Amino acid sequence: MTGVLPITLEESRKISQVLLHSSKEYVCVMKLHGDIEESKVKEVLGQFEDAIYQRPPLRSSVKRQLRIRRIYYIDFLEMKGRNVLFKVGCEGGTYIRKLCYDVGEIAGCGAHMQELRRTRSGPFVEEGKDFVTLHGVYFWFDKWKEDKKRGILQKFIQPMENGLALIPKIYVRDSAVDAVCHGANLTAPGVLSIENGVVKGSMVAIQTLKGETVALASATLPTMEVLEVDHGTVAVLKRVLMPRSTYPKVWKSG
Repeated sequence: MTGVLPITLEESRKISQVLLHSSKEYVCVMKLHGDIEESKVKEVLGQFEDAIYQRPPLRSSVKRQLRIRRIYYIDFLEMKGRNVLFKVGCEGGTYIRKLCYDVGEIAGCGAHMQELRRTRSGPFVEEGKDFVTLHGVYFWFDKWKEDKKRGILQKFIQPMENGLALIPKIYVRDSAVDAVCHGANLTAPGVLSIENGVVKGSMVAIQTLKGETVALASATLPTMEVLEVDHGTVAVLKRVLMPRSTYPKVWKSG
C-alpha cells in the first residue's frame, strides 16, 4: 500500500489513537476472478455503501472478531478487463482487501485486492498543501542540519493541532488551563465557547483561545446543554497534551 501516512513525533504521539480511528479514503485496484459486466460491478459496489459487517482477515494486527464498519461512499472509476478501479471513503479500521473479497463473493466470480493507495487519513489529504513526500522530508531535514533554522522544520513538520482538525473543540479560559494540565476534569465555569457537533460521549479537544490544544476529553453533555449550564463537569479528561505550568496556576489545592 502507498499514500498518506501521518507520523507523530514526541508529545504529538498522544493523538495517534485519534488519527488511527479517523475516517480514510482509498483508491483501489480490484482484480476479478472471472468475466463480469461493468453494470453488474457497479451494482454490487453500490450495495456496500452503508454499515457493513467485517471480520478482519487472517493476516491482520487485530483480534479476528465480527465488527461493524461504515462505508461512506464507493465511486466506480473505470474497468479494464478484470481490473476494477474504484475510490472508497470509509470508517477507520475498514479492511479494503476484505471488502474486495466480499464484493467478489456477491458478484459470484471472486475477487482480490491488487493495489491500494490511501488518499486521505483524517484531515490529511494527498493533494493538500501541507502534504510532503519522504524525498521532501529528506531534503528539508538535510537543509535544517546545515543552518538549524526553525522555519525549515515547518516545511515538513506540522503543529499537533492540524491532526485534530476534525475533532470538535471546547475553548477554555486561561485560568482553567493549568488545572486541566494537572488532571482536573473540565467544568462549566472554565468554558468560554464550544463548537457545534459535540454529542454526549464524543471525543473533544480542549483548547485555549490561541488555538493551543490542552487535552483530549470525553464530552458529558451535548453542545447546547454545555452553553446552558453554569456548574458541573462538561468533559471528562482522557489525555493531557500540554505540559504543566505552560499557563500560570490560579487554582487552589483542595
